[in-house]
Parts: sequence; structure tokens; C-alpha cells
Amino acid sequence: MISSKLTHKGPATGLIKYWIAYFLLKLSGWDVVGEVPNARKFIFIGAPHTSNWDLFFMLMAFYIFRIRMSWMGKQSLFKPPLGILIKAIGGIPINRDKNQGVVDQLAELYNHSEKLVIGLSPEGTRSHKDYWRSGFYWIAHKAKIPIFCGYLDYRNKRAVMGVSLIPTGNVKNDMDKIREFYKKANLDYLKSNHKIRLKEEEK
Repeated sequence: MISSKLTHKGPATGLIKYWIAYFLLKLSGWDVVGEVPNARKFIFIGAPHTSNWDLFFMLMAFYIFRIRMSWMGKQSLFKPPLGILIKAIGGIPINRDKNQGVVDQLAELYNHSEKLVIGLSPEGTRSHKDYWRSGFYWIAHKAKIPIFCGYLDYRNKRAVMGVSLIPTGNVKNDMDKIREFYKKANLDYLKSNHKIRLKEEEK
């Protein structure tokens, strides 16, 4: 059942988005399962990245909890008039040409924000990759915020919210907890060649 428990209560616009998401998910037969961290700032990772619909369903899931989930986009996407809409639904422009890397840019953004949730796909692509991109880990580590995990179960039409942890710097131990969550999820992609691992674990 879609949760009606409103955490992180926000302004009236949050309530409007809640009801829009509620009816859209109901119409499409989707449920939201679990709860979100009781924190004003965290980074969300969703895996596996299997469909162009991933962002839509995850945004709707977070609207159920009245949380604005932001996401990264190339700076060139934010030119008007389309850029106005992209920002309105949570897009954050990233300048990849800056001397300051993406990890540092987002860690600084977190440090200067009172409330911020950014969603990332650690795979970075729907194609096969031997490793997850580790940016999410180091952003959370530098900003001292939780990493929160979730996934979309397209077979059973569920957006599942799961484990939350603050990275310790011990990459393997932290990733073991993340792997355990996705192992319990029993998703088909775990049986494929996709691996939940970071290059830093092999150093």
C-alpha cells in the first residue's frame, strides 16, 4: 500500500506533489514500500538503472514522503526555456569544466544547504559495467551525510526504500552493508554480470 505517513512535512507545494504522486502511482498500479531516513540531508542511490522510467517513479516515491529529490544534469541542459522546467522538478546543473570536480562541487553544495536530497544511479548507465561509480560514496563521506539505498521492482511494481548508513571511510565494510540490502532484494540483475563493487575496494 502506498504510504500515507507524511514525514519531512513541507509547504503546501509538497502536499500538492504528494497527491499528484499518490494518484499517478495508484493509476499505474505502483506501491511505495519502506521509510526514508529522518535526516534533512542525505544522498540517495537507486539500482539497478534499467529503464528511462526510473527517474519518474523515484521522484513520485519521494513526493509520497513530501521530500524534494534533486538530481544532476549537464549545465547545458539548463538553458531557458527547458532549463526552467528541469530546475523546477529538481535538476541541479553541474559544470564538468570547473577545476573543482563533481564530488567536491556536490559536497560543498551539501555543506551550504540546510536541506538537500540528491538521487544518483551509481551504475551511471544501463549498459554493463564492472564497477559502480564511487562518487556517491565520497560525496557522502566529505559532507558527512547518510547514504540511503532503494530500488525499483518493476515485476511487482514497487518502489522500495531500504538501508541507510553514514560512510566510515572503510569502503569495503560500508559496501558490504549495501550489498547485503540489494542481496535481500533478490533482483534479477544480481544474477547477471553486474557487480555491486567499487574500484576502491581492490586497493
